[in-house]
Amino acid sequence: MIEPQPSIYPFGIRIDEPITTLTDLFVSAMCFYAFYRLNKIPTRNKMHSYLKIYFFSMGIATTIGGVVGHGFLYAFSYNESLPVSPWKLPGWLTSMISIAMVERASIEYARKLIKPAVGTFFAWLNIIELITFIIITFSTLNFFFVEVHSAYGLLIVVAGFNGFVYYKTRSEGSKYYLIAVGVSAISALIFMNELGLHTWFNHYDLSHCIMTLSAYFFYRGSMKEIYDPLVEADTKT
Repeated sequence: MIEPQPSIYPFGIRIDEPITTLTDLFVSAMCFYAFYRLNKIPTRNKMHSYLKIYFFSMGIATTIGGVVGHGFLYAFSYNESLPVSPWKLPGWLTSMISIAMVERASIEYARKLIKPAVGTFFAWLNIIELITFIIITFSTLNFFFVEVHSAYGLLIVVAGFNGFVYYKTRSEGSKYYLIAVGVSAISALIFMNELGLHTWFNHYDLSHCIMTLSAYFFYRGSMKEIYDPLVEADTKT
């Protein structure tokens, strides 16, 4: 088992798990860059809004995860009888909202190719699923349910709808989304199996670097899907 990362003290400031904190911020930087680029696009439709929220909220989630959840968790007091610090919850909650938004974007993207009832069903399920997992996660303080929510959202909803669109249209945007989900799955496997390389590059760090790559592919796919004729009817400039 790889030993925990020692704390560092730049300018007398204690930073725990410094590389883990830094690699979390790599993901944040990629997400905020994607949000910035999407926000400059004059196109305005539901899918565009969902994707902007997705990248912005994921950027916030990974920033909180890195700074509060890893680097400076010691500065936030809590009842140590609890299984985990409640200060981790804001990052977890924001990440679940983020996943829900990319689900909704994928459902919206496929709407012209599916029966209206199917789109409506999954849109409502998206809300019910998010609320359910938030309640369970807050009740148990268990990150496992955040992982389950992400796995369902990405592997079932995002991959499912984009896989269907790609099958029907060979959409380049859907292709990038499918690659992004595959890369995310690799990241999750590394995290769950604690496949780190070294104390200074553990499973968190490797997982975060791969998550950054996944965010890049989601960004590339989003830039393609925004201009796809499938969503053109909702466009307002």
